[in-house]
Amino acid sequence: MSNEILLLSGPNLDLLGTRNPEIYGTTTLAEHVERFRRLASDAGFSVRHVQSNFEGDLIEAVHARGDAVAIVINAGALTHSSWALADALDTFTGIKVEVHISNPAAREPFRHLSTLAGSVSGSIAGFGATSYELALDAVRRLTSTSS
Repeated sequence: MSNEILLLSGPNLDLLGTRNPEIYGTTTLAEHVERFRRLASDAGFSVRHVQSNFEGDLIEAVHARGDAVAIVINAGALTHSSWALADALDTFTGIKVEVHISNPAAREPFRHLSTLAGSVSGSIAGFGATSYELALDAVRRLTSTSS
């Protein structure tokens, strides 16, 4: 069984650390990914990270997931509009965790809809950088119960 987690980062997440720090904090995407990788390694997982500002690239990454045990995805604004990404996630039968640094339900009304919610195992939102750690913990716990 694979121990790889596919970590997907959507549009504008490459601007973390400088974009709306009052909402998203000052941690950069590279710092989030490095911390996630370190914690994942400590838990026995490897991580493949893909960031793109283009919907099709994220869909292709889901299609090329190999034998990943889980997908952790922060789709950014595509969360609220990408039925195509939801369809791609539907093709993966492993663990899928939707992550948000902020709490979309506490923000503008257009952010209240997640087109991905029905295609993922669960969602974690609103805990800042800790959201990624909680997603990893969910993957760890769910993989240990399915073995």
